[in-house]
Amino acid sequence: MIGCYDFCGHYEWTFAWLERQGGHALVREYWEQAIYRDSQRHARELIQGEGFAGMGKYWGHTLTEESPDLGFAITDQPGVFRIDMHQCPSKGFLLRNGLEQYRDYCDHCMGWVGPLMREAGFTIDHEHNHGGQCWWELRPAGERGEHAAPGSVAGERDVRRRPDWAPPGATLDRYVKASDPDAKERAT
Repeated sequence: MIGCYDFCGHYEWTFAWLERQGGHALVREYWEQAIYRDSQRHARELIQGEGFAGMGKYWGHTLTEESPDLGFAITDQPGVFRIDMHQCPSKGFLLRNGLEQYRDYCDHCMGWVGPLMREAGFTIDHEHNHGGQCWWELRPAGERGEHAAPGSVAGERDVRRRPDWAPPGATLDRYVKASDPDAKERAT
């Protein structure tokens, strides 16, 4: 059996291989079918059935398993569920080991979370910095307004307050009220 960290390297390689075999459409199909519809059925059942409470159960358990040193923060407030990832164990493994086969490993999260949130009636505001740090704000679809200002929802736990969040020359990928992995904008 392959260990969970080794899995990240194989997973990332699989995205690149699929893209070479069938283009970006095949990668998207893999994210939606193999991850969202198959391996993450339990997430779908919890979130579609319980909304924010289901998000808390799913990500509270999953992130604790993946990141036992608690390199993340979850904030659940009325109208918004927020995740701040300070040290993604998967992306961190890839960076530490110089593994980069696919152009943006982080896109796979939106690749399966996006369809889930769309079907469950939520939208996503999200940014990732390609350095193992990201944030997510999940809100009911149809809510107006933009993502929260740094610190206004998660306080000091907001990853955007870190000095290494956006170093000079960094590129952030941003999703605004999105559920499609291709709806990202680049911010510098």
